[in-house]
Amino acid sequence: MPDRMTPDAVMLFAAGFGTRMAPLTNTLPKPLIPVAGLPLLDHALKLTEGLSTRVVNAHYRADQIVAHLAGTDVHVSVEKPQILDTGGGLKRALPILGDGPVFTLNTDAVWQGPNPLQLLHDAWNPDAMDALLLCVPLSNATGRKGGGDFTLTDGALHWGGDMVYTGAQIVKTEALAHIEDEAFSLHKLWHEAEAKGRFCGLSYPGLWCDVGHPGGITLAEEMLRSTAPDKS
Repeated sequence: MPDRMTPDAVMLFAAGFGTRMAPLTNTLPKPLIPVAGLPLLDHALKLTEGLSTRVVNAHYRADQIVAHLAGTDVHVSVEKPQILDTGGGLKRALPILGDGPVFTLNTDAVWQGPNPLQLLHDAWNPDAMDALLLCVPLSNATGRKGGGDFTLTDGALHWGGDMVYTGAQIVKTEALAHIEDEAFSLHKLWHEAEAKGRFCGLSYPGLWCDVGHPGGITLAEEMLRSTAPDKS
């Protein structure tokens, strides 16, 4: 995947408490909950194969995630004493990820279809974009509870609408340097990108399932047994 100004590094978010997954998360971090015989984290890691640098952050029951990834080439960024949210977690991991734009990927979703990171790579234009988010129409967001996140118009994203953020993106990280907060959301970078007209989106053509709640496990397993829609 490497290219000029295109990332060869990925941050996988796995530090959350997984409160919506209780009681499963009473003894297990959400990323290690199995779906179709494979932990959620491993489903996500399969999508990142071929990238030179892979970082997983951890906080809740971090020791289990560290043990799970022992002996692999995946770095673990343990956040303590406090959890740092997506922006703070990404900033903490920059010494490993490097200075350029990076992929980020949530670990509480399952995909059926083309590799989302490859789609982002193919659509990425660093001259016109500070962030490129992969979204899916609300009607195709299996397991989604609640409304959409964005409106996607001619490649530009705006807040509010029926497009759901899938948890996969490419984002430039330079702006993190001037954020003094230790714990903060990546929404800060997104708002800056939107203000500059550089906040962009892409619609995912396959199937996507939110596995942030127990019911999502069954839905994801049913989805994985189905066939992704043919968009050719």
